[in-house]
Amino acid sequence: MERTLTVLRVALYHPTQVPAAFSSVPPRLQHDTSPLLVGRGQKAHLQLKLPHLSRRHLSLEPYRERGSAVLSFCLKVLSHKGSMWVNGLRLRYLEQVPLSTFNRITFSGVQMLIHVEVGVSLEAFVCCFHLSPAPLIYRLEAEETDEDEIIPQQQPPQDSGERTPAHLGVLQGPSQTQDSSPQPSPGRAEIQLQREAPEDAHC
Repeated sequence: MERTLTVLRVALYHPTQVPAAFSSVPPRLQHDTSPLLVGRGQKAHLQLKLPHLSRRHLSLEPYRERGSAVLSFCLKVLSHKGSMWVNGLRLRYLEQVPLSTFNRITFSGVQMLIHVEVGVSLEAFVCCFHLSPAPLIYRLEAEETDEDEIIPQQQPPQDSGERTPAHLGVLQGPSQTQDSSPQPSPGRAEIQLQREAPEDAHC
């Protein structure tokens, strides 16, 4: 019997709406358990032709927690350009954070939603991509912006002296990856993704 693959349903939006920017995005991509690279370069598995991105901007990295029979994922920043926001957490170069079931990600003007549908296969996973004509994330918090972005956005507040969360940059076991802060409620676009998602790995 074929083992069900884990599916990452990825929705993408960029305010410039340049068709060429997403011309290399496939509707479906099956990948092994090596890191999946996102960036501007030709060697990126998900290539976004946006001038403000690095050739290797970020990676989605599958891993298996101790005692678990399913794949988990983390997002790792590979770019020196600015910073990235993942579920309200600010990440910089080489920092990483585990992904939850629903994830809000912003970088260089790109808005990305990732919905993880867990399967039982440990050999590969599938990404299904959807290009959105409308914004996916309606940020209520002004801090979810990047002062280093070239694309005009709302200015972030002055440095409040907040400390980097302890789990950034380190993958930890299941007992240590629990975040005491509440998870953000899924927005309208996330709920729509959840309703439209079929039960199998077909996109």
